[in-house]
Amino acid sequence: MPTPPTGWPIGSYTTYGEAQHAVDHLADNDFPVQEVTIVGVDLMLVERVTGRLSWARVLGGGAASGAWFGLFVGLIMGLFSQAGAWIGPVLVGLGTGVVFGLVFAAVGYASTRGRRDFSSASQLVAGRYDVLAQPKHAEQGRDMLARLAMRAPDGQ
Repeated sequence: MPTPPTGWPIGSYTTYGEAQHAVDHLADNDFPVQEVTIVGVDLMLVERVTGRLSWARVLGGGAASGAWFGLFVGLIMGLFSQAGAWIGPVLVGLGTGVVFGLVFAAVGYASTRGRRDFSSASQLVAGRYDVLAQPKHAEQGRDMLARLAMRAPDGQ
């Protein structure tokens, strides 16, 4: 069972990269990082629209993905065919993959009935990233991260 994180906050950052850099700094300075947790707070599901869908785009994508899978299957079948006769299984796999890719893409797009005529990519992001440490090392960790924050931006 997943459990909530424990520990006291020793730093808060706007990006995961900054939090990761802070933990890396702690590790470089012999802090017991096995007692540190990075926690994403204020989680959001962000869906970025990447383009408009049309029948041509859907069928083209289905044919392309089917072709890749069919080529893979055809090459595997070609490995087990007689010497010199590998091209036949590759072409059959490629053709079959294109047909199945077209059919599955068409069925999937038709089933939406125009309610989702766009493509998108989703990701889970956090509003901030807190670095937590166990209480016995929290003060030491806060001091180390405060010194890191006071450094010049170029790392000197």
